Amino acid sequence: MTGLDALEYRDGDAALTGYVIRPAGKPRAAIAVYPTIMNATTSIEKKARALAAAGYLAVVGDFYGEPVADLPQAFVKAEALRGDVDVYRTRLLALLAAIDGLPEAADLPRGAIGFCMGGQAVLELARMNQPLNVVVSFHGLLNTDRPAPAGGPVGPRILVCHGDADTLVPRTQVTAFWEEMGSAGADWHFHSYARVGHGFTNPTPQPGNDAVAYDISADRQSWAAMLSLFDEVF
Repeated sequence: MTGLDALEYRDGDAALTGYVIRPAGKPRAAIAVYPTIMNATTSIEKKARALAAAGYLAVVGDFYGEPVADLPQAFVKAEALRGDVDVYRTRLLALLAAIDGLPEAADLPRGAIGFCMGGQAVLELARMNQPLNVVVSFHGLLNTDRPAPAGGPVGPRILVCHGDADTLVPRTQVTAFWEEMGSAGADWHFHSYARVGHGFTNPTPQPGNDAVAYDISADRQSWAAMLSLFDEVF
């Protein structure tokens, strides 16, 4: 496995910087990694490195194109980006286009994973029926301004790993997501972890965000579920 390599890409006038982590041998698949509301963090880097160690080409995206100083600033940037669903989706697609430009990604199957806001992002890609084999959402928001159409198509297989005590995702949002995916005819799995809150994969506390709480069991179980699904799909 190699180190981090910067990936410069664009979404219109927005200059974005992601990074690539390559496995030691030929990649099994190219996986887009959408970060949290705080953008790329140490926790996200560790997950990308774990993907590469498992044999995948991991490509981490950039939501904002500029540094995030703290959580309040991240909320402002995130709300501005998500305020228009077309603008939001175009930003998400820019990472997939950047992966298309990587020579080593040619002819590889594709997947996407995301955490928190990134978890919501990969579900948006599935709702758009992007040419991905699979998407995995870790403690992602489940709401959307543009649900998948009844009858679909929703091509990617979907795994949602959710903390049942996540105060940012009320039960009404969960059941609405189930109904949406059922109506769209999607191939989806939903794993819910009892007494687990938001951000359960992130061992680094976020000052000012009491909703986030690391859970070592949910972290391990959700990652194992993802790898198991990847073994089936790839």
